Amino acid sequence: MTALAFGGHAILFPTVPLWVVENGASTVGAGAVNAVLMLFTVLTQLAMPTALRRLGWPPTLVLGVLLLGVPSMLQLLAQDLGTALALAALRGIGFGIITVCGATAVAELADPARRGAAIGAYGFAIAAPQFVLTPAAPWAAQNLGYGLVFLAGACPILAVVPALRLGRAVHAAIDKRVATSTTPAARPALRETLRRLLAPMLILLGVTAAGGALLTFTPQMTTSVTAALLGLLALTGIAAISRWWFGILADRHGTRPYRAPLIALTLAGLLLAAWAVTTPTSTRALALIIGLALIGIAYGGLQNLTLIDSFAAVGPRHYSTASTTWNIGFDAGTGLGAITTGYLAAQHGFPLALLALAAIALATVPLALRR
Repeated sequence: MTALAFGGHAILFPTVPLWVVENGASTVGAGAVNAVLMLFTVLTQLAMPTALRRLGWPPTLVLGVLLLGVPSMLQLLAQDLGTALALAALRGIGFGIITVCGATAVAELADPARRGAAIGAYGFAIAAPQFVLTPAAPWAAQNLGYGLVFLAGACPILAVVPALRLGRAVHAAIDKRVATSTTPAARPALRETLRRLLAPMLILLGVTAAGGALLTFTPQMTTSVTAALLGLLALTGIAAISRWWFGILADRHGTRPYRAPLIALTLAGLLLAAWAVTTPTSTRALALIIGLALIGIAYGGLQNLTLIDSFAAVGPRHYSTASTTWNIGFDAGTGLGAITTGYLAAQHGFPLALLALAAIALATVPLALRR
């Protein structure tokens, strides 16, 4: 289910901005597509703890995969920016459902002693489709046609049956945990719970702002199709491996030794990428690819470490809140990166936009140094 749901998302995330530009939108409009997607994702995530209590797991998961897949089949009809933004909003609702449910399901079903590895495997199921589809989708759209790509983007519809099965499994696990609990779980105040979750959320926001910007705009930063393709392959492929590997390392050594160094890699990658695209018509291709590879290490690793920190900060009764807060950090960062880069690039060019993202990441270093 995870691979199909996130596969559809990975196909459309870089492709729809290209589609709206080809239909007359500006770079600001292109950035707005993924910003709206992330806005509705975050709004949905805020409602997820309540939705899961009232609707239950199986119907909520099915609704999520349908809202991710069906809008893709309508994308060719979105000849104007307004329609594209409306479809992005629907996909955002579906994405908000799947992201919160997926991470919460891992926490509910995995052995706590191996939670890092489990989160890593879950992350790999997300990142592996991105590795192939995020760089391939823009190429396929421009060479094979948008119709084929948008049809492939509807693949989350195929996840309806797996979504039902996963929903039932998680529901059973929650019932078992509640039935076998011998002591009432302490319930810290909501403010205290959110305070504990703030640091990992902000660290995640810093790196996903960089990732969201590059996943959205790398094809537009350079006239070299090859450099853009190889750069995105480096980012997404290394992120997939990094997310899995840092989960294993965190089970052995904890998360603290790795947080600040990964932020440093984010900064180095952004600075290198900014230098590489100083002159878009003569991109320093190797520097761009290396920069995106460095960001890929941080992008994957920090996703895992911050999710581990989020679950560790709260008890089982607050897993859905932890997942919601973490996903808000992820998606708010992605949307912030897309809209900030789109605006600054239109006014001042991509290098300055990437430097602004580096400043955002730098501001999270003090949080990473905390215990």
